[in-house]
Amino acid sequence: MTAILGLRGTGQFDTDTRPKNYRELFTLLEPNGTAPLQTLLAMASSESTNDPEFKNFRDELPNRTVQVNGALGAGPTAVVIDNADDEAFLVGGALLKNLTSGEVMRVVSHNAGTNTITVVRGIAGSAAALADNEVLVIMGFADSEGGVSPDAVSFDAVINSNYTQIFKTAVQVTGTLQNTFLRTGNKEQEAITKALKLHMSDIERSFFFGLKSEVNGSTASPTRYTGGLLEQITNTTDAATDPFNDGVGVISETSFDKLLIESIFGFGSAEKVVFAGPRVITNLQAMAKNRWQPTQVTGSYGVSMTRYSTYAGDLMVHLHPMFRQVPALANHAVILDMPYLKYRNMQNRDTQLQRNIQNNDVDGVKHQYLTECGLEMTHSKVHAVIKGWDAIS
Repeated sequence: MTAILGLRGTGQFDTDTRPKNYRELFTLLEPNGTAPLQTLLAMASSESTNDPEFKNFRDELPNRTVQVNGALGAGPTAVVIDNADDEAFLVGGALLKNLTSGEVMRVVSHNAGTNTITVVRGIAGSAAALADNEVLVIMGFADSEGGVSPDAVSFDAVINSNYTQIFKTAVQVTGTLQNTFLRTGNKEQEAITKALKLHMSDIERSFFFGLKSEVNGSTASPTRYTGGLLEQITNTTDAATDPFNDGVGVISETSFDKLLIESIFGFGSAEKVVFAGPRVITNLQAMAKNRWQPTQVTGSYGVSMTRYSTYAGDLMVHLHPMFRQVPALANHAVILDMPYLKYRNMQNRDTQLQRNIQNNDVDGVKHQYLTECGLEMTHSKVHAVIKGWDAIS
């Protein structure tokens, strides 16, 4: 049995497991149904919230690189750089490396107002040359014996937030229908079962397409929308813009390898889940025939997946049914690092069936599924989206 990195359990509910709510019941009964993302989230870490807006802190080490603004020969010691967040790290004593020419420089002073640094050029006899837009790497710090401490530099985490969204799906049957014999079975129970599928599909689609928003937030009855994956993921590759010069809508096997190594597996786990459309699956299959040798993985938390092993990491690929149903998603793939995603539900308002909510004078019954939940993404860089991928070359 193969587990997905970061998800708890052995890959399947055992016989002693009892579903705590209808969401878990659905994912147990239909793991490959309309909401496979919900299945994985049900087995990953879920956490309730006592406020409809939940927040987290995103923190990461800065790149500590700067870009030169204007070419310089060997003589000048005043270097103008582009304004950037990492400019603050250019304290006196910081060492800079030009990876193109090999030159090492030592910062003497920094004028943030003019984005200018005064440096000692050509440390240790390195070749002094600076091209326009050259990227300089802060490679360390060097001080003279008996020197004073440098200026202090710090960086803060970024606060990220999302909302819980109230989902409702209702069913209603008349009293007459309740007591009518039908060869196709109990219509009330059938309607309840279908409503649960639609309800989970609504949550699934919002978790992909949702846009974070709060309307009438200062009133007694605000409406909140949870932000989805496509809104929150910043690492996006659009094949329609021909980013690799392979052709419009085309990503070659070499370009895809480059994307995996340099971007998709550049951050986070070495194993990621891919929800893809049929055209992307076709492209991956064409590559796999030559090199990847896909192996069907069974027992992956009930969701049927295929493992594609690469030198950079492993992709666990699943053809998402929604990507079949929505033609515009046929050439899309959403790549997720599951340890950095969390299902958040308002406390005591996870998926539940509320029975007999009809008015007293109604000749019949009305039930509804209610869920108040949202999607929490603790980091964005670890996920990726590929869109517009129509063919390989």
